[in-house]
Amino acid sequence: MLETLNGVKIQGPHILAVLAEGLALSGDVTSGLRMIEESLAQITRPGWEECWYLAEVLRLKGWMLMLQGDLAGAEQQYLTSLDVARKQHAKSWELRTTTSLARLWQRQGKKKKAHKLLAEIYGWFTEGFDTKDLQEAEALIEELSH
Repeated sequence: MLETLNGVKIQGPHILAVLAEGLALSGDVTSGLRMIEESLAQITRPGWEECWYLAEVLRLKGWMLMLQGDLAGAEQQYLTSLDVARKQHAKSWELRTTTSLARLWQRQGKKKKAHKLLAEIYGWFTEGFDTKDLQEAEALIEELSH
């Protein structure tokens, strides 16, 4: 993938992750995962300074692993994504990942644990409640409370 275009750095890992998500949504999870691995390889290569999207790339990898039935692998990616988001103080990525992890835990019968984790991060927000991420989190919190 191009690193620069007319001297401007291209957001390669971000673009790859968006394309990977599209592939997975269209049913080609295997190709999506391959593209996610390419994104991770770009993020982690020496001298690369484009780590701002790492938490989301890891979350997407977890989601794709979940689609393939690898729940342990998905959970590991979600937990790593949460760690990265917290270290970056990236509350939006933390919310998105926590929502994904809570869905996984709900599926595994860990509703109380999922509710506690998601309600905690949701409670941090004071605005933006009309955004898709916060609306999805709120709906899942409501679902988990029953």
